[in-house]
Amino acid sequence: MTALSLFVAGTDTEIGKTFVSCALLHGFARAGLRAAAMKPIASGATERDGVLHNEDADQLDAAAKVALPNDIRTPFMMREPIAPHIVAAREGIALDIARIVDVHKTAREMADIVIVEGVGGFRVPLDDTRDTADLAVTLNLPVVLVVGMRLGCISHALLTAEAITSRRLRLAGWVANRVDPHMLYPEENIASLKQRLDAPLLGVIPHIAPSDAARAADHLDIAALIAHIQ
Repeated sequence: MTALSLFVAGTDTEIGKTFVSCALLHGFARAGLRAAAMKPIASGATERDGVLHNEDADQLDAAAKVALPNDIRTPFMMREPIAPHIVAAREGIALDIARIVDVHKTAREMADIVIVEGVGGFRVPLDDTRDTADLAVTLNLPVVLVVGMRLGCISHALLTAEAITSRRLRLAGWVANRVDPHMLYPEENIASLKQRLDAPLLGVIPHIAPSDAARAADHLDIAALIAHIQ
């Protein structure tokens, strides 16, 4: 049977997509699923023992029940920690969506569920004409939106959800991630989003320091998510 799969998008960069993706991996494992994760495009890598490593990709590997080969987990890994289309041009790399689709098919043969984590926000450019929204459309997966709870998150979340649904992608749910422990009135912001987003709230992850994705998984409704992506 072909594995389930979902696309994790974010309202911005540095809002915890990888953290939430790792929490989802732990949650799926607890549900008895062999979970794998892809970070198809990663910028910001260092070489160790002749192999490029990206911190986000390494975190996904550590949380996954099924570790994918590097060239399947991250077919495009680039050194400089800058916007993908800029670093790809600097390094002479063409960010080929078709290649990502092919390796995604392979990943789905190796696991029960595959998480595909986007890069930055939902519309980060990949080249002169395409962006990560085009990648999500081509993969045609249900989307989980990570909302980084901080000032301005309501507008960012609503605009991102609008961009997702306008492309006829299914918003399977959203996660409120408390990235700013000092945010004023977070509950009121979450209530406003619940009223306006036409998708279930899958969980509110408190600010956890030091970061612990296994603990974060305790705050996610994995059963509800599985029901929405089947």
